[in-house]
Amino acid sequence: MTSRITKAVIPAAGMGTRFLPATKAMPKEMLPVVDKPAIQYVVEEAVAAGLRDVLMITGRNKNALENHFDRVAELEATLEKKGDTDRLEQVNYSSSLADVHYVRQGDPLGLGHAVLRARMHVGKEPFAVLLGDDLIDARDVLLSRMLEEAENRQASVVALLEIDPTLTHMYGIATVETTDHDDVVKITGLVEKPAAENAPSNYAIIGRYVLQPEVFDVLEETEPGKGGEIQLTDALQVLAADESSGGVYGLVFRGRRYDTGDRLDYIKAIVQLACSRDDLGPDLRPWLKSFVAEM
Repeated sequence: MTSRITKAVIPAAGMGTRFLPATKAMPKEMLPVVDKPAIQYVVEEAVAAGLRDVLMITGRNKNALENHFDRVAELEATLEKKGDTDRLEQVNYSSSLADVHYVRQGDPLGLGHAVLRARMHVGKEPFAVLLGDDLIDARDVLLSRMLEEAENRQASVVALLEIDPTLTHMYGIATVETTDHDDVVKITGLVEKPAAENAPSNYAIIGRYVLQPEVFDVLEETEPGKGGEIQLTDALQVLAADESSGGVYGLVFRGRRYDTGDRLDYIKAIVQLACSRDDLGPDLRPWLKSFVAEM
């Protein structure tokens, strides 16, 4: 067994063009999901799984990310003076949530390149990668199970979701074999965004990975692939064929996932999460029913 995995890497260098003009001056990761920016949900998920050492891979105009997880003395003093203890607690919570570090990606060369930028911080340890567009409901277990499987098997583990076969062109798709666990499969091959007729399965990779450090050596040698970018999927394909690095396994997730990278799914995520909250749900749910009935 290796030492406990403690580090999380969150790529956050994308431009968020699908949300323009809202993201013209604000990082897409800071778009609010109810009353918290999307990126905070991701950091909270990492921390809940025991990963308090967080590295964000950022780019230009991402200063708001650093500011959000930093202290704001003037705001704290104002809230304290007003006696607004609830909001003061929320502000302090985000600034003390994790030990957050930042490094810039520089050239926008894809997810694989963004992960490679974490090499100096991660070193020779296994680590987790969490994509900010995918929010996993805090009531459902995913990352902690992935960490458990990665440590037990000494292998890389990715999160898989069974999707409609007509949507394979939107995801990395895995070829799989069964294992001794119902929710764990061994990955024998990966292909990035295949057409439905060429897809080896309907098991799609979603934005959670636990990777062995050997992935960095592979990424160093990975040529640009689909879209002219260095694809993490291509590196995982190499690891899947390399038993010396432990291979690659998939944890099949059957819980609640919210895709905040798509405008319609972003709106759905806000509605679903707000409906599940004790402070908003009781009023929102009946209003939604009446609103839909009147349309």
